[in-house]
Amino acid sequence: MPDRYGSDVLATDWRAPRNGRAVETPADRGLVVEEVTTDWCGEIVAVDRDLDTVTLEDRRRTRRTFPLGPGFLLEGRPVVLTAPVTQRAPERPTRTASGSIAVHDAPARVARQSRIFVEGRHDAELVEKVWGDDLRVEGVVVEYLGGVDDLAAELRDFRPGPQRRVGVLVDHLVRGSKESRIADAVRRSDVGAHVLIVGHPFIDIWAAVKPQRFGKDAWPDVPRGEEWKKGVCQRMGWPHRGQADVARAWQHILGGVRGFQDLDPALLGRVEELIDFVTAPDPRNEGP
Repeated sequence: MPDRYGSDVLATDWRAPRNGRAVETPADRGLVVEEVTTDWCGEIVAVDRDLDTVTLEDRRRTRRTFPLGPGFLLEGRPVVLTAPVTQRAPERPTRTASGSIAVHDAPARVARQSRIFVEGRHDAELVEKVWGDDLRVEGVVVEYLGGVDDLAAELRDFRPGPQRRVGVLVDHLVRGSKESRIADAVRRSDVGAHVLIVGHPFIDIWAAVKPQRFGKDAWPDVPRGEEWKKGVCQRMGWPHRGQADVARAWQHILGGVRGFQDLDPALLGRVEELIDFVTAPDPRNEGP
């Protein structure tokens, strides 16, 4: 006999959302998804496995980065974005991040006596990301310099010479600044011939990264007297309350750097100049 009261309503998944339950979906480049909390809709253009983030680009070519995981819609249905599964070993790049020809499986080279000092932790991290492969092939060690005020003491301890050259990258090295006066004093010193000090014109190394990587034509103008990094974060729409927010903002900026093409030429030339200086052969060892 037919069941006059119908089927058991509890026999089905009566708690299921109207659009279905979220399913895991690889965040493959080219997929168009929507982030539900912000209604941001865009194409997946990048996935950072280290930071577990996905970058979406909307139709205006503006980009935003979100954490991988739940909270996305794909064709109107909820999904949990996961890092794409690599089906085969990636092809080895033919170029390094700096644009040099990549050297694969090269044996580790004994570190040269020469060094490159980089003022600022963020500066050193950026140099490592873009030029790290080149520096390892050349056997050049990069050392973090806390501030240009410490340079004289560092040079006294290091004792530069013909085979112990030192290249120094200084923040905001402009005419008339304290940094320029310290650099001039080193050049006139006894070790000046073995030390090359160069600098970039940016108020901070953040500004050496092209703002177009983050959907902007230029970095924001921050009034004098306001902390520049926090001011940038505020005007870029990033969290900016404390130092932890600033640190996360830098990791976001650093993560957006794919290689030399994302940096201002004013920085590229200075770093290449330092590498050439510390890797140049000692003239005393050259033949007639």
